[in-house]
Formats: sequence, C-alpha cells, structure tokens
Amino acid sequence: EVQLMESGGGLVQPGGSLTLSCSASGFTLKDAEMKWFRQVPGKDYEWVSTITRSDGITYFADAVKGRFTVSRDTAKNTLYLQMNSLKSEDSAVYYCFTDADGRRHWGQGTLVTVSS
Repeated sequence: EVQLMESGGGLVQPGGSLTLSCSASGFTLKDAEMKWFRQVPGKDYEWVSTITRSDGITYFADAVKGRFTVSRDTAKNTLYLQMNSLKSEDSAVYYCFTDADGRRHWGQGTLVTVSS
C-alpha cells in the first residue's frame, strides 16, 4: 500500500529556512514522479515542485524558483523540500503527492507558518 507522510513543518521567521520531509512506503521513491503542493485554507492547491523518476530532474513554480530545492534519499525512501528565504506568502499546508501505482496519493500535510 502506497503511503506518504510529511514532517518538518513549523513556525519560521521571514528570511528563514525549513526542510520538509516526505517519507514514502509501499513503492520505491526513485521509480516514481513526486510532487509537492501547498494549500492555504480556503484556496486551491498550488503546485510547488516536481521531481521526475529515475533521472530526478526538478521543476519549480515561479513563486519558489531559486529559493526551494527538492532532493531524495533513496536509502531512506524519503523526499525532501528545502525551503530558503521564506516569505509570509509561503505559509501553507504542504503536501507530497504521487500517482506511483496509477492512483493519486497524498500525505496528511505539514503546516508551515512564516511570521515574525
């Protein structure tokens, strides 16, 4: 069974950094395309980043390009979202996503609050 579990959210000051983790089970992370999304309450999900399977090419939304990076640890089967130079508008619940088995799977989300 495919399962995703995010962690690492919290309160951070503007300009600070935070690293989110997405622990995956039920499939091999490097064999799947993975995405990060975020959602502000009352608004639609916003795509943040994609990392392609195998070759691990990354893509980012314009709003986070140059500030966020994505990586994966194949030994731990875990995906990471490194967030730098955080802004108040980055505050949201962050989710990892995959359709590794042809079905959509989301984690439970982790809350990031950027505030002084």
